[in-house]
Amino acid sequence: MRKNHARLNCGITMPLIGLGTYSFPNDRNITELAIHNALQIGYRHFDTAKIYGSEPAVGKALNDAIYDGVVDREDIFLTSKLWGSDHHDPVSALKRTLQSLGMEYLDMYLVHWPVKLKPWVNYPVPNEDDFENLDFEGTWAGMEKCLEMGLCRSIGVSNFSSKKIHWLLDFASTPPAVNQVEMHPMWRQEKLRETCGDHKIHVSAYSPLGGPGNAWGSTAVVHDPIIKSIAFKHKATPAQVALQWGLSRGSSMIVKSFNKERMKENMTSFDLKLSEEDIMDIQKLEQMKIMRGEFLVNDTTSPYKTIADLWDDEI
Repeated sequence: MRKNHARLNCGITMPLIGLGTYSFPNDRNITELAIHNALQIGYRHFDTAKIYGSEPAVGKALNDAIYDGVVDREDIFLTSKLWGSDHHDPVSALKRTLQSLGMEYLDMYLVHWPVKLKPWVNYPVPNEDDFENLDFEGTWAGMEKCLEMGLCRSIGVSNFSSKKIHWLLDFASTPPAVNQVEMHPMWRQEKLRETCGDHKIHVSAYSPLGGPGNAWGSTAVVHDPIIKSIAFKHKATPAQVALQWGLSRGSSMIVKSFNKERMKENMTSFDLKLSEEDIMDIQKLEQMKIMRGEFLVNDTTSPYKTIADLWDDEI
């Protein structure tokens, strides 16, 4: 298997560092430039979602690069996500995503959240009366249909707890290849990684640096004194330490930086080797979940009355 790739349970390989393309405000030119820069630096894994609004820019930049001979489509790993308003018809949703991207297929299609919303809810923060009853068996059957039709090469989930993974495996004909969740040195996901490991589901980390720069993000990870001291010892940066910690746990890292120097820095985190002592020090960090999903919780229409419900007490 190629270095710096993970083999998924469906047999395909995925580069271990991917470029996240969520940004607010969403500027098409900035996103396109970031992707061209990322391709030059060596990124081959790109992560988008319908709700990010970045699909057209991601598709345009990748198609231009393919047309110019910079990269072949087969060498790109492209992920997008099914928003809650599309649970009733994943096939049509994926066809629209492919149209936005100008692509014939995705490498990975993920269910963004375990939440079903009314069909017109094309915005990230639903109102109280926007929720519908979750029929995840129906949703997953639609995802499996996407796979059968060749619209994507693999399917998976995002923001699923251990309990929800077990629940999905009870009825899935095709198990998810990936569970993309928040994971970093201050939110280590031990239980979830064990659950996913038992079922050969790859854990992919979003916000592996804690999401600094996002409205909801935090600089706590990269500013933590222990992370900084490990970085100092290895002549590395705190971001490289955080990413190498995640890579050493067997997970892939979806990093979101459009800054060229930081993109290079993130890509070279493969070269860092953490000692057992470093790993033990990181294990001592106080845990804190940054993306808590409050916007999907209410005590009337949401299936999740509390944050603990959404994460099945894994919080």
